[in-house]
Amino acid sequence: MISLVLFVLFGIPTLIHHGYPHLIPIFPKNNHHAIGNFFYATALMFVAYTGYARIATLAEEVKNPKYFIPRAIIITLIVSAVLYVAVSIIAISAVGSDHLAQVTQSRATPLEIAAQALKIPGLSIMIAIGACTAMLGVLLNLILGLSRVALAMGRKGDLPNLFSHVSLQKRIPVAAIVGVGIVIILLTFTGSVVVTWSFSAFTVLIYYAITNLAALRMPKADRLYSPVFPIIGLMACLFLAFWVPLIIWGTGLILILLGIIWQCFIACRFKTMK
Repeated sequence: MISLVLFVLFGIPTLIHHGYPHLIPIFPKNNHHAIGNFFYATALMFVAYTGYARIATLAEEVKNPKYFIPRAIIITLIVSAVLYVAVSIIAISAVGSDHLAQVTQSRATPLEIAAQALKIPGLSIMIAIGACTAMLGVLLNLILGLSRVALAMGRKGDLPNLFSHVSLQKRIPVAAIVGVGIVIILLTFTGSVVVTWSFSAFTVLIYYAITNLAALRMPKADRLYSPVFPIIGLMACLFLAFWVPLIIWGTGLILILLGIIWQCFIACRFKTMK
């Protein structure tokens, strides 16, 4: 986060003196796919906001969670959105959207190229270090979070009983961690950030669509807010989920279908055996 804030601060002079031509128009007239690309980018960016859900997991450790948790989530989303928008504006003002798009076709990273264009010594290196640190943090968060989900599913019988085992010595779900690690490795073997990011966007959007649907089914007495919000959330998530490439959401739907088949036929046997 520090590296991004410095990038924005050092980029403000460039924005003031040279950025305007690169920012207008927002949707080029000669680009017939501009609207579709905008919704696709919105779906991809949705993944970057999902960290707010970690705040909700702290509810048991917070006094008056009904008051503080929603406000903490809103503040987190606002701060994140302001930072993301500011970084995007500075990057586009530095080199232009066309050049950033060309960079994505190569092995270079767009934000590093934008940092180099600002001609601030050491800024691009700081951006690279910040990016690596952030990715390691996300990876650790994924392994910790998803392995515990696999552990819970194993205990309920939604996954094989193997995933419910916890090491007696270290008190960690070894099988669940290894299983999640294997899935992550298989995804990285695709060798494409676009594929992994797009697939992540689709699955996360479907996940939050289900979350909104669950919120709609809550008893009226337990609801904090109007059902209008989960209705809008459900529709928005389903709408954005299908702006990723066809091969991505098609594969995602097949996996969902296989999951339903597993739940209906195979998982039931595990539960019966227990």
